[in-house]
Parts: sequence; C-alpha cells; structure tokens
Amino acid sequence: MNAATHREFKDRLFEQFARVGKALSSPKRLEIVDLLAQGERTVEEIARETAMSVASASQHLQALKAARMVEARREGLYAHYRLADEDVFRTWQAVRSLAESRLSEVDSVVEAYLVDRDALEAVDATELMERLSDGNVVVLDVRPEEEYRAGHIPGALSVPVDALEAVLQTLPRDREIIAYCRGPYCVFSDEAVALLRSRGYRAHRLRQGLPDWRAAGMPVEG
Repeated sequence: MNAATHREFKDRLFEQFARVGKALSSPKRLEIVDLLAQGERTVEEIARETAMSVASASQHLQALKAARMVEARREGLYAHYRLADEDVFRTWQAVRSLAESRLSEVDSVVEAYLVDRDALEAVDATELMERLSDGNVVVLDVRPEEEYRAGHIPGALSVPVDALEAVLQTLPRDREIIAYCRGPYCVFSDEAVALLRSRGYRAHRLRQGLPDWRAAGMPVEG
C-alpha cells in the first residue's frame, strides 16, 4: 500500500467511525437511545416521551437508523423502533460515564434539580443481588407497565410511580423496599422512595436502571 492509498484508507475508515459520533451528537438522539433501552416504541410514543413533534422525532430516528443504531418494524400504520443490539446501549453508557468523569457540569445539573438525592441511600446492582438471594427485600419496578413487560428484575413487582400511593397498604412493613426505574438519572425511583419513607417504610433506590442491570450481566425476566 503506497502513501496515497494508505491515506485514502485512513480517511475512509475514520469517516465510517465518525458516523457513530455524528449519530450521537444530538441531545435528543441520546435521549431516544436511553428511552429505547427500556423497550420498543412507536414514533408517536417517542415524540411524547421526549417532548418533540412527531416530525422531529422521526428525523432523529432516521439519523440513528442511518448509522445502524436502531431498527424498525411496521405493524399496521405504525413503525416500532428498537435499539439494534446491546452494543448501542453500551456505547451510550460509555458516553454517559465519560461525561460524568470529565464534565463537572453534569454534577451541577444533578445537584440543581435532584436536591438531597444522597439522603436516599442508593444501593448498587451487586448489593441488590445479595439481598435478593437472602429473600428479605421487596423490589419495585416503578417504570410504566409496558417497560416492565419488556424486561424487569426477576421477582420485581410492577408498581408505576403514579400508582404507588394506591397500593401502599399492600406492601410489607417488615421488609426493606428497593425501587428502580430507567437509569441513574430517572426520577421515578427518587419519587417512590421519598413517598415510601414519608409513610414509614424502609426504602432505598437502585443506583442503576434496568438497562444497566442487564448490561452488567444480571438476570432479567420478560
């Protein structure tokens, strides 16, 4: 390979690598990847969850699809999108982790909006697995029910956060309760733990979300 050919090879190769970076260069597209890690969604559902118009959501999905990061299937009039594979979530997970370690602004935003979060005493995935094996903990999946059906921690109860108060009396007071939701910045589990503690329950949140739990090789049902 001569120098000119070698240069052409490098240019074309890194151009392909850059397609992944370009696909993830939008805050809204990152949010879409984070959302699709919970399970399949229609364009209309994605638009609603991300506070975008259907047209804007569709454009972002096409950008992700062009980089082979999402796939779609049609069912009647609707297109259902999903992540292409687990590597897509791991890529987003790595971007998130890098931002957390390099950008102090991430902590500033969290501290500004999630006040007193440290008081919720989060547990991590390994610790939860140990408590599950002991059988002395109740696990609540406080995400929307359709996300629970797509996959959940074995033995977890589906109690969407907006339905929690209605079922409080059915939860045992003599066992610890762990609530989890979509990811480390999902506020559903914060809200659930705050409500549970205000009613006298011993409650904590899981530091990771269901996609992080799955990516760590932990068991998933559904």
